Amino acid sequence: MNKEYITISDINKIIKYTIEGNEELRDVYIKGEISNFKPHSRGHLYFSLKDESSRINAVMFNYERAGLNFEPKDGDSVLVHGRISVYEATGSYQIYVDSMEIDGIGNLYILFEKLKKKLAEEGLFDPEHKKKIRRVPKKIGVITAPTGAAIRDIISTINKRFPMTEIYVFPTLVQGDAAAENIVRAINQANEYDDIDTIILGRGGGSIEDLWAFNEEIVARAIYASRIPIISGVGHEIDFTISDFVADLRAPTPTGAAMLAVPDINEVQIYFKNALERSNNAILNLLNNCTQTVLKFKTNYLLNNPKALYEMKEQKLDNLFDRINNAILGKLDKANHVLDKYKSNYILNNPQVLLEGYKTKIEHLKVKAELLNPQNILDKGYSIVYKEDKIVKDSSKLKENDEIKIVVNKGKITASVKGVE
Repeated sequence: MNKEYITISDINKIIKYTIEGNEELRDVYIKGEISNFKPHSRGHLYFSLKDESSRINAVMFNYERAGLNFEPKDGDSVLVHGRISVYEATGSYQIYVDSMEIDGIGNLYILFEKLKKKLAEEGLFDPEHKKKIRRVPKKIGVITAPTGAAIRDIISTINKRFPMTEIYVFPTLVQGDAAAENIVRAINQANEYDDIDTIILGRGGGSIEDLWAFNEEIVARAIYASRIPIISGVGHEIDFTISDFVADLRAPTPTGAAMLAVPDINEVQIYFKNALERSNNAILNLLNNCTQTVLKFKTNYLLNNPKALYEMKEQKLDNLFDRINNAILGKLDKANHVLDKYKSNYILNNPQVLLEGYKTKIEHLKVKAELLNPQNILDKGYSIVYKEDKIVKDSSKLKENDEIKIVVNKGKITASVKGVE
C-alpha cells in the first residue's frame, strides 16, 4: 500500500485553517493574569495569560496597542478580546489580542509589589536572616488546610522519603478573609512545641486572590518571627507569594516543600553504606600500617641485638671523650705558649725601665704645658680682653660704650669702651 507523506508545514496549515474556521475561536473573551511579559523593540507585546491551572500564549501587535489605557506588566489581571490562531513556524496556538483592559483583581498585584518593597527595605528577605533547615528532622509541623490535595501530597511524600519523621498537622484556613489570622495562629501554635524541627507552610495552586492570604503582612511577620525554620510551598511553580520571600526556604509546590524538608531514605542508606565501607577501608589500612610497623621492628637489627646498640654507644662515647681531651690539651698548650712569651718579655721582667720611660714623657709634657700657660704671658705685662665671656681678638668686634673685662697678671678690670681704632 502506497503511503503519502505530507510536510510539517502542511500539518500546521491544516491545524491553523481548522482553528480559524471555528467561529467561536474567532471572537473570544478571556480573563487571566499576565505572566512572562516581553515587550518587543518594535512595539509588539508578547506574554502569557494564566489562571489557576492553565496558560495560553498571547501577542498584541503595536497597531492594536495604541488603544491601551495602561502599561501591562506581570501579575496584572486583565480582560482581553481577540482570536485564536496558530503560529505556523512553531505549530503553537495563541490568542491574537486586539483589546485589553485591567481587571479589578490587578489591584492586588499593586498591593503585592508595595508590600514586597516595604518588607525588603526592612530586611525581612535578607539571606543572613534565613534559618538553616535541619537535614534529618525528627518532627515536622505542617500548616495547611486539613482537606485537599496539599496535605495528602505532603504527608505521602514525607512517608515515602523518610518514614521515621513524625508529622504534626496544624489545620488552618488557606483562603478567604479569615485565612491570614488562622495562618498566624497556626505558626504561633507550632512554635510552642520545643521538639518540632521544621515547619511546612503550604497550599495548592490558585489565582492571585485565592493565594492572597499568603501575601498578607501579618503572615509575613509571623514567618519572620518564627523560632522554627519555615519552608514555604504555596501554589504552583510559577506562583510567588510574600511568604515565599520571607520563608527560610521556598519550594515550588507543597510536594516540593516535603521533598526539601526530609532526605530520601534511599540516599541516606547509600550514604551510610558508603560511610561504612570508607570506615572499614580506613580501619583495614590502619591495621595494615600497624602490621607493617610491627614487622619492621621485628626485623630491626638493633632491636634484636641490644648489645650491638650498647657497643655503638660506648664507641661514640670514647670518640667524644677523646675529642674533649684533645680540645683541653690544645687550650693548655696555647696558654703555656702565651705564658712563655710573657716570661721572655724584657719590659715585663724589668718594670723599672718602663717606669723611667713614663717619667721622661711626663717631664716633656710639663715643659709643653708651661709654654702654653696663658699666665706666663700675663707675667710679662700682657693682658686679655673679654666681652661677654669671649676673648676679643679683633678691635672691630667692639664698639663705643661696650662693657669689657680685662684680665691682668693679678686680678680683673671692668671697663667701658670709649673709642675703637
